Amino acid sequence: MPDIYSTSKRSEIMSRVRSTGTKPEMLVRQLTHGMGYRFRLHREHLPGKPDLVFPRHRKVILVHGCFWHQHGGCSKATIPASNSAFWEAKLSGNMERDRENVAALRRTGWQVLVVWECQTKDPDTLAAGIRAFLGVRPRGVTDESQRQGL
Repeated sequence: MPDIYSTSKRSEIMSRVRSTGTKPEMLVRQLTHGMGYRFRLHREHLPGKPDLVFPRHRKVILVHGCFWHQHGGCSKATIPASNSAFWEAKLSGNMERDRENVAALRRTGWQVLVVWECQTKDPDTLAAGIRAFLGVRPRGVTDESQRQGL
């Protein structure tokens, strides 16, 4: 099936796809920060430049788009009908690179949580998962301050 856009229009559309600061990433950042956790962003010295890095605890959170990283069983993880050979190679390469990055992080002692774009649709469940993963109480946060919303 041929592309419905010209090459220049498709190039313009694809140039707008961001790798950082996406809506799912921003939601994860807001939730995590709102819970009192502090983190670093996109550390280039780590494999895959993880989205959120918690250096003291040697934990990272990767926020993956369901299409770009091919989330298994997700309705967004489809191969486009036009130029499908290109997309299959591109997306399978992304998945292989993800596996290599996660393995490299774990080999060097980092714990990894992957948050999928579709998981950001339920912020309460997502927040509980992040809290369970991080497992440490943020500095200055007590049960009383959380109850009062501080």
